[in-house]
Amino acid sequence: MSSNIRVTPHPSFDVLAATTAARLITRLLDVQSERGEATVVLTGGSVGIATLAAVAASPARLAVDWGKVNFWFGDDRFVETGSPDRNLRQASEALLDHIPVDPARVHAMAASDTAADVDEAAALYVAELAAAAAAEWENDDASPAQAPAVPRFDVLLLGLGPDAHIASLFPEMAGIRTKGTPAVGVRNSPKPPPERVSLTLEAINSAQEIWIVAAGADKAAAVGLGLAGASEVQVPASGARGVNKTLWLLDEAAAAKVPGALMRREP
Repeated sequence: MSSNIRVTPHPSFDVLAATTAARLITRLLDVQSERGEATVVLTGGSVGIATLAAVAASPARLAVDWGKVNFWFGDDRFVETGSPDRNLRQASEALLDHIPVDPARVHAMAASDTAADVDEAAALYVAELAAAAAAEWENDDASPAQAPAVPRFDVLLLGLGPDAHIASLFPEMAGIRTKGTPAVGVRNSPKPPPERVSLTLEAINSAQEIWIVAAGADKAAAVGLGLAGASEVQVPASGARGVNKTLWLLDEAAAAKVPGALMRREP
């Protein structure tokens, strides 16, 4: 296992969500102190949304300059804008509606009533990512010779499915194999709804830090496989690697099949 991977168990779902929220607030503050703004990629799922709700409930949230936080999404369901299945709607109800965000910094994926199909929705997100990356590139004296395909992601949150999928990259499907583009349209998802838009693994792995947050006994096998170095095509979670750090933040049930030697109880 790579030295930049850390596995941290928590005693319960609620403690996991609260601790991850506190960790996220701290990380955003640190990045804003260094760079003036910060960028986070949001995820859906029960623990992902519970984490955002815990951020909204934390008094420490007031220390963050939310007007200078950029929000992106790792994936979203290709359904109508107002659908409760949308990660955007769930994230808004849990957090974004309760903090003073800059709407221009909230980068939603297109919905079924704003794009013709998942391919167009993915192409629109690719263009939006590229525009943000180019703006960063133009304003950064230390930028590489050519603008990257995605902006800097300081923290990228990922949920984990029982089948070890991350974002909407499912085992053995085309999305997990897609390279050369930061976003992909997904059809025939084994988990409803069947049509989605997702960041690709290449885009995910551009993040400075990746936090895989999982809870429940039904995730234990996926966690074990993800940490065992299985092929990313069969076990997408195993391919998630942050540039500087990859955190597996788990409750005790999800951590049940992780060898004790890999555990690290971090503050």
